[in-house]
Amino acid sequence: MTRIGVTGHQNIPPEARAAVSRLARDALAEHPSLVAVSSLAAGADQIVASAALAAGGALMLIVPCVHYRSTLSGDDLKRYDRLSAVAIDVELLPFDQPSEEAFMAAGKRVVDVSEHVLAIWDGLPAAGYGGTADVVEYARGLGREVTVIWPPGVAR
Repeated sequence: MTRIGVTGHQNIPPEARAAVSRLARDALAEHPSLVAVSSLAAGADQIVASAALAAGGALMLIVPCVHYRSTLSGDDLKRYDRLSAVAIDVELLPFDQPSEEAFMAAGKRVVDVSEHVLAIWDGLPAAGYGGTADVVEYARGLGREVTVIWPPGVAR
């Protein structure tokens, strides 16, 4: 099975969600036997994890910290709980509270255990340490193949 690491924006404009979902499904279709590796953050992580499961793939969860669930609410928290319940492997990192350091450590771990990285990214710099741009830079620095998808003409 190919491990596909997932990184991407949490705040995907509503008008872009369907396009991101379609682009993710198309990118994942290139890997008939896959495990999506994700922290299941709101937005891109949950969209790609759902697409991977719908395609018959599996899910590996990297949890950035003990109190990670506190960063989610509403439908994002419900999706996190639903998706995490079907993960075939769960790895909890040694951080207690949510922080940029915990999120970057999780992004690095996603990359470290993956053969390929799928980035739902508009190409702009990260808003904070551990954001999508930082994870993409880390992956490229390791020589990982990175597929970047983002709907044309969409701004966050």
